[in-house]
Amino acid sequence: MKPANSRLTVQGIVLSALFGALMMVFSYIKIHIGISPVPITLENMAVLLAGVLLGPLYGFFSTFTVVFLLALGLPVLSGTSVGLARLLGPTGGFLWMFPICALLVGWVTRRIRGTGWPAYVAMFAAIEIFGVLLAYAGGVPWLQHKLHVSFGKALLMGFVPYIGGDTIKALLVTFIAMQVRRAFGTIVK
Repeated sequence: MKPANSRLTVQGIVLSALFGALMMVFSYIKIHIGISPVPITLENMAVLLAGVLLGPLYGFFSTFTVVFLLALGLPVLSGTSVGLARLLGPTGGFLWMFPICALLVGWVTRRIRGTGWPAYVAMFAAIEIFGVLLAYAGGVPWLQHKLHVSFGKALLMGFVPYIGGDTIKALLVTFIAMQVRRAFGTIVK
């Protein structure tokens, strides 16, 4: 007899932990640009990969676990502040959005069929909208609130310098996801 919640698998849980660790490692790859407290990092690329490759459930768990451990005060991401100070700081809005982004990217991309150019375009659009732009939808207003600046200034500090690089990351994630899909199909069912 199967347990009531047979959706969780050991493979999925292990992969969630691995992608959470990838997010932690990627957070240490960063560039400070000086005009904003938000550094350029690769941690959002790990969030996108978790959603696309693990699907909505495990993608959410992998990123939520990292954010939860950070809230508990563990130094799981780069930076000097941890705990609620980090989650309530200027970059907190982006961090809160990561699990939601992974969930939605995973949910939408699981519905994209095929491996041809139409699937590439659909995959990129889903990743860009639900993974990149949605993070900004939470991150920029929170940055505005924390720094007491106008919304336009918050866009200049938390969106304009980053959107090009994040779009490149979305293209890379799309390429990786489509190659994995061609080679293995769905990693976690």
